[in-house]
Amino acid sequence: MTQIPTINMSDPTAVSELLVQAALVMETAQGRIGSTQHIPATGKILVTGDLHDNPFNYSKIVKLANLNKSEDNHLVLQELIHGDKLIGGVDMSFRMLVRIASLVVAYPKQVHPIIANHELSQLTRRGITKGKGNIVEMFIDGVEWVFGTESERVLSAIDSFFLAMPLSIKSANGLMCCHSLPNAPLMHVFDKNIVNRPMTDADRNNVDGSATLMVWGRVHTQTQVNMLAKEWDVKLFCLGHAFVPDGIEILMPNVLLLNSDHEQGAVLPIDLSDIPPAETAMWSAIKLASLPHEQDYV
Repeated sequence: MTQIPTINMSDPTAVSELLVQAALVMETAQGRIGSTQHIPATGKILVTGDLHDNPFNYSKIVKLANLNKSEDNHLVLQELIHGDKLIGGVDMSFRMLVRIASLVVAYPKQVHPIIANHELSQLTRRGITKGKGNIVEMFIDGVEWVFGTESERVLSAIDSFFLAMPLSIKSANGLMCCHSLPNAPLMHVFDKNIVNRPMTDADRNNVDGSATLMVWGRVHTQTQVNMLAKEWDVKLFCLGHAFVPDGIEILMPNVLLLNSDHEQGAVLPIDLSDIPPAETAMWSAIKLASLPHEQDYV
């Protein structure tokens, strides 16, 4: 049975080395082409929505993914950081990154965190107002509070982790998991080939960069989605980014929205050998509140 590495969350050397190791795993993973991680059309995948540093739901998700049972069991995670609960006025969600980095190192072929708008904003230091202030600054404050003079080293390792995260996960027979899709009115400046090539600094840093557009989009049309589906050979998109009160929602016949960070949060298991339409897939969704509460964070 694979053992997940245990890390002292206040040890700057251990935390930094783990994050860099996980980044290397993602960058060099078999099936990684450009900014997309490709996976086979066999096995099962557990797709999650925004997690936002919810450790209770995270523990349930990891147990449900059953990664030890088979190397054909995959797990997609997204929007990892910037939770609602602050400690001493600072955001401590770097700890969720450490947990997930441990999981990536333990299961390098099975665990797939994808970059979302909050990770991208933290990487580029582009502020986001959430709750009581700029959550990007509060995240940095949390790292500085724990690591003091070693904080820059840890922040650099966190940036390496973010830089290695793919934009999307795609199965060989047409499932694509990504945080969002570009706003339909901005498709004329979006490079559809970004899923096949490495992301550039311009993709990440510019407000009209293709990575920025892909993780921040909220306005989609069926015509646009059908065009992207044809271009990328996709049968079903599973997205996050939206607040979904019931945890899962059909946006279009080929688009599902997932949310995993609140009391009604849900996850979606999918058989990779048979990608269903959204209406069929959503009936397999599992409400996290229905699962037993895990005492220990993974």
